[in-house]
Order: sequence, then structure tokens, then C-alpha cells
Amino acid sequence: MFSVRHAIGAATVLATAGAAVFGVTAAAGGSPAASPHGARPVAAVKAADPAPLSGRDRVYTADQSSNTVTVIDPAAGRTLGTIRLGDQRLGATLSPQYLSNAGVHGLGYSPDRRRLGVVSVASNTVDIIDTATNKVLSHTDAGRAAHEGAFTADGGEFWVADRGRDTVTIVDADRGGVAGRVTVGAGPSKVLMSPDGELAYVNHISAPEITVVDVKSRKVTGRITGLADVFSSDAAISPDGKEIWAAHKRAGKVSVIDVAARKVKAVLDTGPDTNHPNFATNALGSFAYLTVGGLDQTLVYERTASGAPKLITRVRNHGHAPHGSWPSGDGTRMYVGLEKSDAVDVIDTTTNRVIDTISTGQEPQAVLYAPGAVPSADSAPGLGRQGLGERVRNVPTVLPDGSAGDAMRPGGKGRVLEATVRPVGGLDMVQLQARDLRPATTYQAYAVGASGRETPLVSFTTDEGGKAPQVLSFSAFTGKRIAIKPKGRASAQTLASLKRISTGHEHNAAGGRDADPASLVFCCC
Repeated sequence: MFSVRHAIGAATVLATAGAAVFGVTAAAGGSPAASPHGARPVAAVKAADPAPLSGRDRVYTADQSSNTVTVIDPAAGRTLGTIRLGDQRLGATLSPQYLSNAGVHGLGYSPDRRRLGVVSVASNTVDIIDTATNKVLSHTDAGRAAHEGAFTADGGEFWVADRGRDTVTIVDADRGGVAGRVTVGAGPSKVLMSPDGELAYVNHISAPEITVVDVKSRKVTGRITGLADVFSSDAAISPDGKEIWAAHKRAGKVSVIDVAARKVKAVLDTGPDTNHPNFATNALGSFAYLTVGGLDQTLVYERTASGAPKLITRVRNHGHAPHGSWPSGDGTRMYVGLEKSDAVDVIDTTTNRVIDTISTGQEPQAVLYAPGAVPSADSAPGLGRQGLGERVRNVPTVLPDGSAGDAMRPGGKGRVLEATVRPVGGLDMVQLQARDLRPATTYQAYAVGASGRETPLVSFTTDEGGKAPQVLSFSAFTGKRIAIKPKGRASAQTLASLKRISTGHEHNAAGGRDADPASLVFCCC
């Protein structure tokens, strides 16, 4: 009902001529095929549960605007429903007595796939959910701007990074509540666990490093320095534990880290809004997948034992702003959330083509694939429909010189001005994102009707790089397009506020109608 099937066609843009042989079958005996580039692939690590897709598997997305978790049956390619954790954005969430979650964003699952850890970035909360019943087992107040986390190997604790502090909060996954905190340095963004569960790795939004923590003692034991940028939006550790890929969204780069040597082995130039990395091992070898939201692409790299990974192909997503990603248990599929299209793309990892697109709740962020998460294929208790079936629109934009702002520019630069409109709480949420405008300048955005009439929508200010990562406005939007006009140089106060948020020292500051990105960024990740 909520699945849109796509014909397999030319869905990929090959990065090199040699990539044409990427879809060959495995060699006899099931061993990985030779690399088409001559690079020696990293030894494939057999998944703990390599069973093919099953009706007992589940895909989950954390939906930031509908404040839901979407539940998908990957075998059927069907959305089963959503777990409601709060009201749709706006609505009662602005009330001083609002008690539910806001900004459902991060996800993690326990090693036995029986529980989800769900992080809400605006309410600073962690909910532990039973995957069999879809019921919330506990609700815990975590640290300021809690973002992404992971379960310990025994499933008893959920460690979550507190972006607005210098701590990782340890949540008691069995009983709820805070079991402890670890000081790791300014702006921790995500917690990764080593495959053996002995070490935790934490990236940051305020320092170009990875902090290493001994899980048993809860002590910092080292730091991996020299990352490509101070702001690391997301990171992932390979299944074999050999590499960490740290994404730098603002810089459009990825730092590839040799875990054993504790040093950066490569820096990749990937593109605007580089986001979640993840890994898939199949009959062809071991590969890293990387979402690039500003290009509407998922990049595929072949992992190599030494030197820089090899770019194999660029998968053209069937929607806007790919964000979170997660492989199926057998490594044959990669599920990619489309933040600005409220859907998930399903990529066949042997052909690297999008073979299905499945609807989700509003503004999906993190994505998880949990093999064997439920007791039976028809298990879907307690689900609702909040956030489903709501129309999301990516509307045309017009720049001050009259040119279109939403056209994809050559050279991997992305769009200048994107506009997404979705209904929430009886109004429309209008989300703008700008790149390469006039630096440190205040702009007025207008909703332009069919007659050409302009209605003021919201004003915003670009940073010194000409960017505005996320600008929000709530109204009854009846326009056909959105146009912007410059109002002049930003004030010193506004520029100071932008500088604080760009260095990770301010999060979600208050603001009025004339707002800068520091006051309107919901989660630049």
C-alpha cells in the first residue's frame, strides 16, 4: 500500500569505466570475485546472521518531523505502520507542559534485536522499545542535545552522545534511568561499539578526533586525531572492526581511519551534505556506502587493505536528501532514508541499483535493519499511522538574479537553494537550505503565488561561507515557488551567533521571526 516499485533501468552513474563489471556473479565455490580495479579487497567478514531477507526482519526509521518510528517489513517491501513517540512537529510541542518526545532522530538496536534505543534530539530523551510488541519499555532524560548511541555487547546499557555537552550518557536499558556518564570532550556526536564490545569510539562536532573509551572501566584510553574537519556529523565502524568512517557533512569529506594504527589512512572528497556511512559485504567483496544529501546520491566504495578506498559507482537515489543507511542481514540490500522525500530507497548491493522505494514517516533520519526482530512474519502490534500518507513537496526556488536555485549544479556542488514543504500539526513546515549565497547576508524569503504575488515567509542569514543549513517557517503555504532577496549585511550580533553554532558552542538558540541559522537549525546532521 505504501510501496512504490521502480523499474530497474539505468539507475546508476558509473564513476569509472571499470565499474561496469561490478555486477558480475561470484566465482565458483562462492568466493568473492576479484576486484575490477586490481586493489586487494579487505577480507570479507561473514555476517553473524547471513540468512536471506525474512518476514521476521524489520527496517526502522527515526522520523524527525512526525516524531515517529516507522516499521517496515523488508521481505514484503511494505510499511506496516508507525510507533508514535510524540506529536507532529509544531502542535503541542511548543507548550511549556509538553511531555512527549520531540525530534525523533537516532536509532540503535540491542545485539539480540529485541530492543531499540531511540534518541530524540530536541527533548534530550532516550526511549527503549520492545521490537516484538512495539511498546516503550522505558523513557530516560539524557544529556543536552543527545544525538546517536549504541547498545553494549550484553544489551544492558545504551550509550548516547550528548552534543550540547562533553559527555556520553549511559542509559540503563533494562530499567531505564541514567547509569553513569563519561566525559569525552566537547560536542560528542555518536557512539560506536567495537565488534567485540570492549571499546567505544566517539566522534565530535567540535574537534577533529575520535575518542576511545574502555567500556568496562568507562575510562578514556586514547584519542585518534587528524580528522579532515572539526565537525563530524556521523560515523560507522566496519563489521571487521578495522576501519571507522567519519563523515564531515559541512566540509563534504570523509575521514577513513585505520583502527589498529589509530590514524587517518585516507580523506575522501565526497560532496555537500555528506552523511551516514555504512558497510555491506557480499559475494563481490567488502564495500562502504555513503549518503551525499546535497547530490541525491549514495556513493559506493570498495574497501582496500591499504591506501584510499576505490570509488565504484554513484547510485542516483529516487528522492531527495539521502541520510541514514543500513544493510540487510545478508548484505544484499542497502536501505537509505530520503530525508526530504519521506521514504526509503532499497539498493541491490550486487547491481547497485534502486529496486524499490518505500514510504516512511516524516523526515526520516537514522535507518536500521534488524534481522529476526519479531517472532513471526505477521507480527505488527500496536502500530498507528501518524506521519504516513502526508504529502511532501520539493518546490521550485528563485534566486535574486531571477535564475532557478533548485537546479543541480555541475561539478558536484549541489543546489543553491532547496525548499521542502510538508504538512505538520495543521500547518505547513517550510524548510529551506542554501549554499553559496552571499556570505554574512540577511535574505528575505517569499512565497510566490500563481499570479506572481509575493508573501513574506521568513528571513534568514547566511554564514561566512554563504550557507544556511536549515531554515524553518510554519504557515499555510499556498505558493507555487519560493524566491529570496538580499536585505543587507548581517548584524555583528547575528554573525557572532552564527560563529558560536558553527564551532559547536551553541545549540537551538531562541529566535524570532527574523531568524538566523543558529536559531533555526533543527539538527545539522
